Amino acid sequence: MVDFLFYLFALITVLGAGAVVLSRNPVNAAMLLIVSFMGTASLFVTLGAYFLAAVQVAVYAGAVIVLFLFIIMLLNVDAAEQFRPDYVTFAGGLIAAALMILGTLKLFERGENFTLLTLQELDPVGVSTQSFGMELFTTYMLPFQVAGILLLIAMLGVVFISKRDKETRKDAA
Repeated sequence: MVDFLFYLFALITVLGAGAVVLSRNPVNAAMLLIVSFMGTASLFVTLGAYFLAAVQVAVYAGAVIVLFLFIIMLLNVDAAEQFRPDYVTFAGGLIAAALMILGTLKLFERGENFTLLTLQELDPVGVSTQSFGMELFTTYMLPFQVAGILLLIAMLGVVFISKRDKETRKDAA
């Protein structure tokens, strides 16, 4: 039964993420991203990491999606022209896809045996709030700070783009 639930939630996560990429409407894409986040939270529940599942739902499916929707409304994405990528963008996308596929194949090639017996030897991480906090603020402190800086840069970029758009509308009037 656990295997069936894993495959069901993994399928929901992957289909939701694929639908986000293929969706032409940004609001629909944000709503489909919630489906993908909920699938990921369900996977956390099947692993017994209830705290991570609650954080996934509260932070990502709640706050981040609301932020995305505000950005979509602020930039008035529906009124924007359709973006047609040039050859350089298309080539960059192909290179990124090839690197992701090669990285995934490299993971399978390493031959590490992740069976139930080898996984039981590892200490559980993120099961309790204390262990999750200790790992986050010791082992993963640098990635945590980099993610915060990237979010700050993205927020400043949105403010800059929206201010520039308002100034060009004033100049045109």
